[in-house]
Amino acid sequence: MTELSPAEFEALRATIRERGTARLYIVIAGLSLWGALAIALLVSDLDGSITLAPFLVLAATFETNFFVHTGVERIGRYIQVFYEERTGSSGWETTAMNYGAKFPGGLDPLFSIIFFSAGVVNFLSALVVAAPRPGWIAVSLAAHLAFNYRIVRARQSSAAQRATDLERFRKLANER
Repeated sequence: MTELSPAEFEALRATIRERGTARLYIVIAGLSLWGALAIALLVSDLDGSITLAPFLVLAATFETNFFVHTGVERIGRYIQVFYEERTGSSGWETTAMNYGAKFPGGLDPLFSIIFFSAGVVNFLSALVVAAPRPGWIAVSLAAHLAFNYRIVRARQSSAAQRATDLERFRKLANER
C-alpha cells in the first residue's frame, strides 16, 4: 500500500461492510412497513390518494437500496484501482469482479424480483381499494409501470457499473 494510507483502506473496507449490512436491514424494514401499510389499507375504509402510500414506501425502499448498493460498489472499485492494482495484488475486489465476469447470473443485489413482485401485489391491492374511482386506477397504473421501469433500468445500470467505475477510476489513477 505504497503512499496510500492503511487507515483509509481499513475505513473503506469497514464502510463496505457496514453499508452492506445496513442495506439488508433497510430492505427488510421497508418491505415490512410496505406490507403493514398495504394490509392496513385493505382492512380500512380509506380510498383515493392514500392508496399510493404503501407504493411510496416500496419505491423509497428500492431507491435507498439501489443508492447504497451503488455507493458500496463504487468504493470497491476505488479499492481495486488505488490499492490492489497499484500494489500488484489481486485482493477481494479484483477477485470478486473477475468471478462475476466469469460466472454471470449470480445473486440479485437489488432484490429486483422481490420489488417487482411487491409492486405487482401492491397494484392489485390498490385496485381493490380504488375500484370505485377509475381515475385513481389510472394514476396507480402509471406509477406502478414507472416503478417497474425504474427497476429494469436500475438492474441495467448496476450490471454495467463495475466496469464503468473501474474504467473511470483507472483514468483518475493515470492522471496522478
